[in-house]
Amino acid sequence: MRLDLSYDGTDFKGWAKQPGLRTVQGLVEDALAKQPPGREVPKSVVVAGRTDTGVHATGQVLHCDVVPLDPSAPGRLAVDERGIPDLTRMVHRWNRILPPDVRILGAQVVPGEFDARFSALRRHYRYQVSDAPWGADPLRRKDTLAWNRPLDVDALNAASRELLGLNDFAAYCKPREGATTIRELQRFSWSRVEDNLIVADVSADAFCHSMVRSLVGTLLMTGDGRRPDSFPADLLAEGTRTTAVAPPHGLTLRAIDYPPNAELAARKNQTRATRTLS
Repeated sequence: MRLDLSYDGTDFKGWAKQPGLRTVQGLVEDALAKQPPGREVPKSVVVAGRTDTGVHATGQVLHCDVVPLDPSAPGRLAVDERGIPDLTRMVHRWNRILPPDVRILGAQVVPGEFDARFSALRRHYRYQVSDAPWGADPLRRKDTLAWNRPLDVDALNAASRELLGLNDFAAYCKPREGATTIRELQRFSWSRVEDNLIVADVSADAFCHSMVRSLVGTLLMTGDGRRPDSFPADLLAEGTRTTAVAPPHGLTLRAIDYPPNAELAARKNQTRATRTLS
């Protein structure tokens, strides 16, 4: 079963469940567990991408395995009189249980080959920045970074284009033992959507830990003139870990793309394979 979620990450300690801490996974799994008899679903879920403390999502995806639709089976997924999963009613129930800063937007039965994490083709993030001299709009303070220097969108885009493609992004990733830092950055573009509001749209086949915030933080120093346009690409080539990591609250996971059902298994196997620059 696939679930689509949206949440305000301000008051969460990230996605991943941690003892004694308020996390999105912890609350979602608790809601899934609180079902009437005959409507139980497994509590453990697999998410498309773990978000850090303070990061938001409007298009997060997760899956959990459910038992076959056998009326005699204990813990079965609830069905209506036609034998169709009664997911609409279950979504309403889950949202009554969940707090208002996390919502389940929809649920659907998907093929067994679907894996929220490994079947994904690409992930789309957006980072919002205000370069107004007075800071961020008060109504946007929880999802927009206040930058106290004017930003040049043309300079931001020129520097960002040099990072596109399949590269080793070790300079922009928090290292994890045994994990590759090779990723395909498919989109990194900046636009001024209002007088003082700039958004960065970032898409890749996958992201390593802190990659988006490291990219944004480094590029902002180019956009405000403190670093030359070549600085981000030079870091990439050198593999030197950047120290400029943008705060989490300006970042939102907006969407995740998946292939057609017939290609899910192949995509999962491809994603699980170790990436190389060749």
